[in-house]
Amino acid sequence: MRRQVYSLLVDNNSGVLSRIAGLFSRRGYSIDSITAGMTADPRFTRITIVSSGDELILSQIEKQVRKLEDVREIKLLNDEESVYRELIMVKVRANAKERTEVISVADIFRAKIVDVEKESLMIELTGNQSKLEAFLKLLDGYEILELARTGITGLARGSKDITYL
Repeated sequence: MRRQVYSLLVDNNSGVLSRIAGLFSRRGYSIDSITAGMTADPRFTRITIVSSGDELILSQIEKQVRKLEDVREIKLLNDEESVYRELIMVKVRANAKERTEVISVADIFRAKIVDVEKESLMIELTGNQSKLEAFLKLLDGYEILELARTGITGLARGSKDITYL
């Protein structure tokens, strides 16, 4: 099993995300992560999909996605030539005594405290998956009340492979 990150540039039409997810569902392909957002040009959306499988399955995913009408471009991103990021928001139970300890852990990772209540605080952290996992591991002794993850988004490094539409 191998993990592949696909960066899709698609027309910003209603239902495009549903059609892409439906293709994965119909074919039995796994989606480990999927994110979508409008680009600098509002006519287009960038969708980042992370999927796992053997070489044949990953090749089939690329071919099937490429056939979809709304797909303008598909890039296979790799670790060496791309930048990946993910955002997590974590709500941690922390009384006045624990709050200082949790804030210290957050500071080590350059996380932001985005909300503080009497018995909890909310932390926002952006980074690669290993950074986020290391952060969560250090919070292991605290009660995590809620956790939200955006999933991976990424772009290829440099400007040599830019598509202008």
